[in-house]
Amino acid sequence: MNENGFKVKGIFLDLDGTIVDSKEAYIEAARIAFQSVGQKPPERKTALEIPRRLEQGLTISDIMNGDTKKFLGVYLKTYYSITQEKTKLLPNVSETIEILSEKAKLALITMRQVSKQAIIKELDCFGISKYFTHVVTALDTSKPKPSPEALIKCVKALDVEICDCIIAGDSVNDVRAGKAAGARTVAVLSGLFRCEELVKECPDLILHDVTALPGFIE
Repeated sequence: MNENGFKVKGIFLDLDGTIVDSKEAYIEAARIAFQSVGQKPPERKTALEIPRRLEQGLTISDIMNGDTKKFLGVYLKTYYSITQEKTKLLPNVSETIEILSEKAKLALITMRQVSKQAIIKELDCFGISKYFTHVVTALDTSKPKPSPEALIKCVKALDVEICDCIIAGDSVNDVRAGKAAGARTVAVLSGLFRCEELVKECPDLILHDVTALPGFIE
């Protein structure tokens, strides 16, 4: 990045915690999953620890007792079934996406294990699907983030060079995937990961949320 900002041709955006607020969906999925195994749902902070752990491939055995496989089956099924109802665009994201689309080609990368069509439908409901050239979900890759596979697919779809791209997301995996691919990385603090966690990954830029990103794109 030079003193004026990033000069890019492609911008890859994460979904949950970056474009949309998914916290209520996570809370509801946890409530139903805990009920399914006969346990009382934990406090909000603990419930939000579950998606953080899952994204990083970490155990949740200290959070719930019993059949973890059954719990996660219910949790994920519930989460994916209620995202359209329970998620909402983060403030001023719609306008931000429109501005970014005028500066570079946009792609969306999500670790949700749902079809590309399901994501596009959700983006349609928010009125922003038209701004994205390409969408990649966990079903489109053999290895999810932090693997660079999703970014490489986006590079091909957008017909750009990876060195001319940035990835913006709220997770340590977004930064790791970007670095592995050779893209510039932007971490946002609007999701589940704390600033100190993201700082350790050494992204090129850390922002409060994605609405600040246009000011750093030439």
